[in-house]
Amino acid sequence: MESADSSADSSADSSVGTPKDAGRLQDGFGRRHHSLRISVTDRCNIRCFYCMPADQVTFLPKADILSFEEIHRVVSVLATAGIRRLRLTGGEPLVRHDLAGLIQMLSGIDGIEDIALTTNGMLLGPQAVALRTAGLQRVNISLDTLREATFQRISRRPGLDRVIAGIEAAQAAGFDEVRLNALAIRGLVDDEAEGLVRFASQRGLVMRFIEFMPLDSDRNWDAGDVLCGDQLLERLERHFGPATPLPRPDPAQPARDYRFAGGQRVGLIRPVTAPFCGACDRLRLTAEGALRNCLFSQQEWSLRDLLRSSASDAEILQTAQACVAAKQAGHLINRPEFEQPTRAMYQIGG
Repeated sequence: MESADSSADSSADSSVGTPKDAGRLQDGFGRRHHSLRISVTDRCNIRCFYCMPADQVTFLPKADILSFEEIHRVVSVLATAGIRRLRLTGGEPLVRHDLAGLIQMLSGIDGIEDIALTTNGMLLGPQAVALRTAGLQRVNISLDTLREATFQRISRRPGLDRVIAGIEAAQAAGFDEVRLNALAIRGLVDDEAEGLVRFASQRGLVMRFIEFMPLDSDRNWDAGDVLCGDQLLERLERHFGPATPLPRPDPAQPARDYRFAGGQRVGLIRPVTAPFCGACDRLRLTAEGALRNCLFSQQEWSLRDLLRSSASDAEILQTAQACVAAKQAGHLINRPEFEQPTRAMYQIGG
């Protein structure tokens, strides 16, 4: 997830302004960008209320969506400027035909070190082995509930059993890392959190909870619906014993991980109550080729227009650098001047 309204100065790289930074994706706060989240489609096979409208969804025409070759070119250009980590998102990325083919293309780009996927898991079972073989290294699977009735309340579709099957298939496929994500929404996760942590722990997985953010298409988000990370941690400690915070191996990692006395491991992502913008190193590429410097940005820079003209790689990189240069210190969620993005999560990329 994306970042916050805290100052970037505390995490800025001390080498700002040196000659070696020429050509790098570095913003005015010294943050170097190494991570690119790529939405491969805005389509999805479910309709979660925190992401999409229930019906009458207008999806992008196929011709407007970047081809695999266009995505490959963007990544190849940005890799020369320091992009090292990729995450494929949607919509639901697994509804895109032959996603394994794209992963194989991306894994061959010089400089790319890590390719991950965020998915709702429903289509993962039949594709897990092919994705792993193609070069996918890590998978995040959404799991907000262990109850089918609640699953349907959230997603407006049946299918919890398919998500569980997807988790099992991911583990069997041998990915470097499989993580489970749940949105921390008051009134939904309150009485599910302990069960989700047990479910993950029994399978040797990390359960991560992400504070509910204002990215719903219905624009019904309210701060009172956010189950705060600190409150959730206190609740879990009552069930699993004291929690010890673990070192953050990468300052840009949004989650703060904890290990409980019983051995359970949980990650908390607090974009609302404890923003982490100061160390953000992410860019986002939407399905139709718009580059965004923040999940909550009100601006986009079109790369598709360049890709479909005679633009050079240098021009594509210059546009990406302009996008990075315009990045703000944080997303301002907790300030009166905050404006919810006009586009919902499925249109930006999860």
